[in-house]
Amino acid sequence: MKLKNKTLLKKMSLVITPLALLAMAPAAYSADSFTEAVTGGKVTANLQYRYENVNQKNNLKTANASTIRLRLGYETAEFMGFGAKVEMEHISANNAYNSTINGRTNYSVVADPKVTEINQAYFSYSGLPQTKLKLGRQVITYDNHRWIGNVVWRQNWQTYDGYTAVNQTLQDTTISAAYLTNVNRVFGDDNPSGNHHMQSPLINVNYSGLGFADITAYGYFLDYDSSAAGFGLANSTKTLGIRLKGDAPIGGYKVLYTAEYATQSDYKNNPNNYRADYYLLEGGVDVNVAKFKVGYELLGSDNGRSVQTPLATLFAHNGWADQFLVTPGKGLQDIYVSARTELYGVVLGADYHDFRADSGNSKYGTEIDLIAEKAFNKTYSIGTRAAFFNAKSSYTASSGTPDVDKFWLYGSMNF
Repeated sequence: MKLKNKTLLKKMSLVITPLALLAMAPAAYSADSFTEAVTGGKVTANLQYRYENVNQKNNLKTANASTIRLRLGYETAEFMGFGAKVEMEHISANNAYNSTINGRTNYSVVADPKVTEINQAYFSYSGLPQTKLKLGRQVITYDNHRWIGNVVWRQNWQTYDGYTAVNQTLQDTTISAAYLTNVNRVFGDDNPSGNHHMQSPLINVNYSGLGFADITAYGYFLDYDSSAAGFGLANSTKTLGIRLKGDAPIGGYKVLYTAEYATQSDYKNNPNNYRADYYLLEGGVDVNVAKFKVGYELLGSDNGRSVQTPLATLFAHNGWADQFLVTPGKGLQDIYVSARTELYGVVLGADYHDFRADSGNSKYGTEIDLIAEKAFNKTYSIGTRAAFFNAKSSYTASSGTPDVDKFWLYGSMNF
């Protein structure tokens, strides 16, 4: 169980001290009130099992990962606006796969290592009007997780050390700001790339008063420390963007639409010089019994550098086979269609992706994803997924990327 960011711990102590003094103060709020806040909180628990099979058409052995996660958390009630939360997680697993830290490099990778660590540990304050402040290790997600996410698919979530503020003083407006000092990645502390140290401000402003759509403007300024193993100064980026997402009724159905544009460039001590564009255009229709979407996403390239989204929930984008966790230098175009329906309470779905380069328009490959999930209530759920990535021979020759098949079977309990 590790919490390596000593600077963060020192800063957290600045909050611990006034909380302790408030507990001892013989003022209008007695020690009993503080005690009730501490003892009258909420316990949360999650138990999740997953089997993941990864078969790559190369020399690596097929991965057969069997992992189980136990997550336990406790969040206090508030006292004079102050609160706190601590959440631990433990992941057990077999050894029939490469977890990135178990030495099984002859197997395909499944990034679910055995770990026991602090998932979240933060203090909060809500004493200001329509404002929530947090200090410590916490989950941060914005919009569709394309830029900032918690990688919810992996057993060990991605969390962040730093400060956050959410303000809703302005009508129909949510202003979210953060300052990151470290990213606790899914690989765990024992992996050299398990922590990304940085000094990175984030800002995300959402306005929902238009009626036909929500509009969001954002700026993410990732300033990596040189000590961020495998992801140092050369990956410091500035991303500015705007996103519109909404729907409109037509007859008894809904038309769905999303449009987003961003520009990303080098930032701070990044030695590269580039500016690349990001586009997302998505349309669809919800016909009550089914939902269909078609979309186009571009992660552009410039001067040999491409748009990167290292803090995203990457599994949710560009196919479940995870072949584009790092955007190729020539960029990425993803043309996709998806369909979802429900039969006897089971969500059924299929996605198709066509991947191409931005620069040169060469073809990378295609992918088909399938899903079936059922939630029995808020406590139990089960599901299965499959992903089939078919690489173009030219892409395999240039990048070494093979065909990949993946299969998952999973279930969870939440308390």
